[in-house]
Amino acid sequence: MVKFVGRDKALASLHEQLQQTEKVAISSISGMGGIGKTELALQYARFHWQKGTYPGGVCWLRARDEDVVLQFLSFARVHFDLVLTDDLSMQQKIDFCWSKWRDGNVLIIFDDVAEYEQIANLLPSNPRFKVLVTTRKQWLAESWQQLRLEVLDEGAALELLVSLVGEDRIQQEADVARLLCGDLGYLPLGLELVGRYLKRKQDLSLVEMRKKLGLKDRALQKKDRKGEAFLDMTAQRGVEAAFELSWEELDEEEKEVGCRLSLFAAAPIPWNLVEGCLSEVDEEDLQEIRDDVLLNLSLLERKDEDIYQLHPLIRKFMVGKLQQFDSVEEWKRSFCQVVVEATRKIPRNITLEQVKKFEVYIPHITEVAEHLIEYLSNDDLIVPFTGLGFFYQGQGLYLQAQPWLEKGKEIAEKRLDKDNPSIGIVYNNLAGLYRFQGKYEAAKALYKQAIEIHKIALPENHPTYATDLSNLAELYYSQGKYEAAEPLYKQAIEINKIALPKNHPERATDLCNLAELYRSQGKYEAAEPLFKQAIEIHKIALPENHPERATHLNNLANLYYSQGKYEAAEPLYQQAIEIDKIALPENHPERATHLNNLAGLYSSQGKYEAAEPLYQQVIEIHKIALPENHPERATHLNNLANLYYFQGKYEAAEPLYQQAIEIHKIALPENHPSLARDLNNLANLYYSQGKYAAAEPLYQQAIEIHKIALPENHPERATYLCTLAELYYSQGKYEAAEPLFKQAIEIQKIALPENHPEHATYLNNLALLYYYQGRYSEAEPLYQQAFEILKIALPENHPDLATFLNSLAGLYRSQGKHEAAESLYKQDTKIDENPLPENHLPRAIDLHKQAELYHSQGKYATAEPLFQQAIDIAQTALPENHPSLATHLNALATLYYSQGRYAAAELLYQQAIDIAKIALSPNHPHFATYLNNQANLYYSQGKYKAAEPLYQQAIAIDKTALPENHQSLATHLHSLAALYYSQGKYEQAEPLYEQTIQIDKTALPENHPSLATHLHSLALLYCSQGKYETAEPLYQQAIEIDKAALPENHPSLSTHLNSLAELHRSQGKYTAAEPLYQQAIAIDKIALPENHPYLATHLNSLAGLYRAQGKYAAAEPLYQQAIAIVKEALPENHPYLATLLNNQALLYCSQGRYKAAEPLYKEALDILEQKLGGEHPHTIKVRKNLERCR
Repeated sequence: MVKFVGRDKALASLHEQLQQTEKVAISSISGMGGIGKTELALQYARFHWQKGTYPGGVCWLRARDEDVVLQFLSFARVHFDLVLTDDLSMQQKIDFCWSKWRDGNVLIIFDDVAEYEQIANLLPSNPRFKVLVTTRKQWLAESWQQLRLEVLDEGAALELLVSLVGEDRIQQEADVARLLCGDLGYLPLGLELVGRYLKRKQDLSLVEMRKKLGLKDRALQKKDRKGEAFLDMTAQRGVEAAFELSWEELDEEEKEVGCRLSLFAAAPIPWNLVEGCLSEVDEEDLQEIRDDVLLNLSLLERKDEDIYQLHPLIRKFMVGKLQQFDSVEEWKRSFCQVVVEATRKIPRNITLEQVKKFEVYIPHITEVAEHLIEYLSNDDLIVPFTGLGFFYQGQGLYLQAQPWLEKGKEIAEKRLDKDNPSIGIVYNNLAGLYRFQGKYEAAKALYKQAIEIHKIALPENHPTYATDLSNLAELYYSQGKYEAAEPLYKQAIEINKIALPKNHPERATDLCNLAELYRSQGKYEAAEPLFKQAIEIHKIALPENHPERATHLNNLANLYYSQGKYEAAEPLYQQAIEIDKIALPENHPERATHLNNLAGLYSSQGKYEAAEPLYQQVIEIHKIALPENHPERATHLNNLANLYYFQGKYEAAEPLYQQAIEIHKIALPENHPSLARDLNNLANLYYSQGKYAAAEPLYQQAIEIHKIALPENHPERATYLCTLAELYYSQGKYEAAEPLFKQAIEIQKIALPENHPEHATYLNNLALLYYYQGRYSEAEPLYQQAFEILKIALPENHPDLATFLNSLAGLYRSQGKHEAAESLYKQDTKIDENPLPENHLPRAIDLHKQAELYHSQGKYATAEPLFQQAIDIAQTALPENHPSLATHLNALATLYYSQGRYAAAELLYQQAIDIAKIALSPNHPHFATYLNNQANLYYSQGKYKAAEPLYQQAIAIDKTALPENHQSLATHLHSLAALYYSQGKYEQAEPLYEQTIQIDKTALPENHPSLATHLHSLALLYCSQGKYETAEPLYQQAIEIDKAALPENHPSLSTHLNSLAELHRSQGKYTAAEPLYQQAIAIDKIALPENHPYLATHLNSLAGLYRAQGKYAAAEPLYQQAIAIVKEALPENHPYLATLLNNQALLYCSQGRYKAAEPLYKEALDILEQKLGGEHPHTIKVRKNLERCR
């Protein structure tokens, strides 16, 4: 027995309907032929007979082609031994039978009733009788309860097939089995017949079964080859015979409507298309045929409001009947014309709302494109292919769009003359798709072919020809081929000047295209009048709130944004958004674009709280308006991720970047430029987190994609080369970084105009590399060149100017050119105060840099409020634990450390470390820097045990995160060596100093100032060990490096001269030492502010020489001058003041002036006990000096 599947709910509903007790319960099971009405009734009857639900019995009466009344009377005579005399009327006989029926509830089944009249006189009146009727018609009587039987779901259909064919066989071709069920429309009769056929044909695959399937195929017949029926089947007919019964009930007009419906695809049919195809039929008559006949006979199914569908097998049946009509060819032409007209309404840039509107048309457009092309006129030939292409392309489904546009091209080329304008349109459409896919060469060839066709086929100055030129120009623009694009845009403008009225909207579009090209090239002065002209045209040509006006206002705002004219840009963005609100649906993608641009403006201004909800609104619009994997959705996820990235919200940014990458991998070809952008952005995130190993392959992958997708000298290639170079530069891989920076500059020279702002950016990057290598003479002209470009390219107060001034000022500061640096920093800060909000982050950076300058000059009181202001801005503008805040806190802590304000410094260092622990990866290089700085603080306080593990931890991070010979590692090794040196652990310090020097020699240019510093430190170590002969050449080498690498009077040179002088003094070479001391002091007086602590140090050294020589009168004023400087420059009780007081006291002791010495020792001791504690080596030393003095 065949398994009964998929009808449990129907059985339960049927039983519920039949359980009324107050009146006779009559339930009607309706549905198309083959749906399983009789089988359901039979299964219900069997189940409840066995269960005893109907003790009065079950009576089954066949209504199709048999006399139901005679069946009923015969049943009563046989089962109840009734004698029905001839003197009774027919109705009396029926009533007599009902009255004599066995006691208890009774189930009466009338199977396959065509008309109510067949059974009207037979219906019992006693409520113990339960009547079940099966019928093809949806309505036989208004008062009956209805059970509309639908086809099986896929799972039940497969289960039925499995019960007939066997699970192993179905599993082997599971996907094909699902398709086969769909071919049969999940119709139980069809499934059972095909299942039985397959059971007999063990070697027939399901694939072959699908190929041979047709209504007249033996598999769908009730009888086998010999004409023998399947006796164990409930159904009495094959599928075609079952449908034939309904067909015979139709009149000629009804048959025509059914057949014409079969021209549509096997899919839901919008009724307006049917009305278009049968326009000669009265609308009301057509609706009556639909509702009273086709629906009622279950030949047609209502799917939704004004949406109907033929069952796939009924459609096949109707298709088989088409040849009975002489007008079938005309019907097909009419069908094609109606579908084409509907197709023309599909827009190129389709919204999700429009997708929902048009998706019901797509199967029917596909039917025309695949099977009815010969019925299309030449004018209509490309429309189905174009419409299908636009439908899928507009959703970002490029792979689905491509075969339709390519097939349209193939069909057009075969059927139309080679110079037919329609072929040019086909080429243009396909080229547009290829451009979106990044297939630029294929697109270019098609655009050029379209231009050649339209040159011949159209008048000289036809607007379509202008469109072709603009399309090719846009392709060149996408490739960064600006010089090739410009003349094409201009040519399009000239054609439309002739072809179109003065204020035609298309002319505004042309002007905007050229203006956008100029904007991308940094030709802002050329772009602005074109944008404004376009806006003026739209004011005249279009209604006040037309969407195109919003677009052009947005374009002008973009220009102002690029120029840093934020105050001018913002109201234009807002005006565009207001127009969108009036002109466009709530969730239109264009609204998202304009909201996104305003969010970008706010983000650039540091107004993150204003930007974030706009970006989120954009994403929500796209969720509603665009398909799940549309490329635009990826773009805007990227933008929100960028916002989070700028705010240091790395955990929030990362999944958005990854989501964007996944969308582009699905939606775009393998090597599309947009995917490269996504990868580069994610790499930037990892780079900022110090995850260099994760960032590098992503940068490289982005570059490789660009090599394949875009021309050799595309500006974006330069961007990606630069980001990879920055990664290498941060890792200290300067040799790897330099050629990438240079390559980027060369690309920009070719791709962009001479004074484009991007060109300045790349010059600045290379200059920064040289700066960190100590190649100041090479860096300076690059900084200056970059600044000169920006002065030409940007408005006077553009924020980018401030950035470049900052960089050049940093160079001057490192060279000891403090006055030049200070002037630039002030100019920089003034620029940032103009166009940017009060708490904009670039202002914090500029204030920070200026404060660093003052710090290096010893102008601590001036530096401190600037550092604090930078911190205040960062705390206002950034999230609580942003890495930039840690940077500012660390800098202020270092200032306090220099001032001897150790408690205040420690608090800030710890705060910076705590932020880094939250915001950065455990092995981020910045974290190592903060640990090293805190260790320096402990070291200065004599807390050597606290300092050592911090230095070691910093070094461990460097070894994990950075290349073997990175400068940060050298710095931190040097710090630990200094700690050991101060503790007298010379054997531990020496190899660390040597390792530091070796890193410098490997990683840095020959005469880098850092090498001089580290040579100097090793020399100090040797001096402390009395190894003067080993130390002296190191000092001299450091001095030679300073002379080669630094300006003539740089403070580093004075430090190293002073140390060499100290060496000579230690050797008793006083004559050699004195001029070196004096030279150091002379440099300080030129290079440093009047009261800089370095000057005090060197005055103290010379005084020490004079004291050693017994030149007490010469020494005393130098000590006093040094003390006066420190009192002026440093906080009140700085430890260095104690050192100088101690030295002057020593002088007095040497002179026997103990009374003068004692108060100095006491003052020094008080300072040291207060600042460093009683057990610090310096404190102990001064205490001993005081005791000797007494």
